Amino acid sequence: MRLRLLRRRLTISAPRVAVRSALPWPLRWALAAIVLGFCAAIALWAFEFGKGIAGLDSHSEEELLKLRAEVVALRAEANQTRSVANTADSLLTAEKVARERLAAQLKQLESENRSLRDDLGFFEKLLPTGSGEGIAIRGLQAETISGTQLKWQVLVIQPARSAGEFSGKLEISFSGMQNGKPWNQTLPGGAQPIQVRLYRRLEGLFDLPPQTVVKTVSAKLIDGASTRAVQTVTLLPM
Repeated sequence: MRLRLLRRRLTISAPRVAVRSALPWPLRWALAAIVLGFCAAIALWAFEFGKGIAGLDSHSEEELLKLRAEVVALRAEANQTRSVANTADSLLTAEKVARERLAAQLKQLESENRSLRDDLGFFEKLLPTGSGEGIAIRGLQAETISGTQLKWQVLVIQPARSAGEFSGKLEISFSGMQNGKPWNQTLPGGAQPIQVRLYRRLEGLFDLPPQTVVKTVSAKLIDGASTRAVQTVTLLPM
């Protein structure tokens, strides 16, 4: 019987035998975890070593934060600069408008100053001279403008002690040379009506004929058939 069993084990028809390790499975899992941890430690070391080679050291995060802070500061400075530039543009526009307004006001003031000087000269002529009675012609002026026109101005005054209002006519006449010959002419339409209570100022433009040089200008106050006052001025040669 024993021989038969021994022969059976040594032949091909012998039963299969399974060889199992005596190491329990919890210990196997522990060994596997140790191996994986070791591999992870090696991988982490390789990663840190690679960062060191590439220049990504431990200070890179601090530098990144510093760069972000600088970017924020630069953006704020850019916004402030843009705001200052916009304010400067607004100030320049306002200054330009104010300068143009001041120039217009200066021109207006110059015009008013000239008008005031004319009025001052006019009222100075109203001062009594202490001679003469009744209505009189004061301040006859004339000047040639551009050689084609003559501007004239006359002031007629009547003392306050005179009774009533003067009602008559004013005649303006011009004399000189035209083409080398004597020339005389009055305002178109002849003498013009005038009423004076205390004073009256009249002025106008006279178109000069071609080749005419005016030498004297006369103003005459006519009351009916009589002449009440006459004044003549001589124009200085141009």
